[in-house]
Amino acid sequence: MYLDESGCQLWSPASYSYSRVGEQKRIEQTDRRKGRISILGLWQPDKSFKYALACGSFKSASYIEVIDWVAELAAQNLRDTGRMTVVVQDNGSLHKSHLTRQQWQRWFEQGLFLFFLPPYCSEMNRIEDQWHQLKTHEIAGRMFEDEYDLALAIMEGMESRSLKGGYTVERFKFNST
Repeated sequence: MYLDESGCQLWSPASYSYSRVGEQKRIEQTDRRKGRISILGLWQPDKSFKYALACGSFKSASYIEVIDWVAELAAQNLRDTGRMTVVVQDNGSLHKSHLTRQQWQRWFEQGLFLFFLPPYCSEMNRIEDQWHQLKTHEIAGRMFEDEYDLALAIMEGMESRSLKGGYTVERFKFNST
């Protein structure tokens, strides 16, 4: 699986929108401009897309929660098939934070192997194309009133992409208690 984090703003850039030939791009503006939803995704090409959403950015603790979920699935896969699950990711600070590194051995024992790409090689991470498709085809050129509306659009976009691509999609939900 390929792992990466991407972010979406309440205001999509006009470059992510379409217009008729000869017409200027026009987008109705909302009152709020600032606001971000981050997506942490794990793409297994042509098979599955697992993801989690967060307001703002992911932190080490929320990254660990998501990877704990993936490690549980990896443990089941290891029991069923005898195969490790490999997660390919960049060298992002939350992927290598002190708190995260403390989990590496436990995850490995569960059947999850973390593979780090060389620095500055984001083009090697196949999930990047998925983020581009989501942003240019599913939420392109839209303005959102708040983070809730943006999150709904992202979830609808993820579902739409999975139907078009013929793969499963599953969203991790953080415990809100």
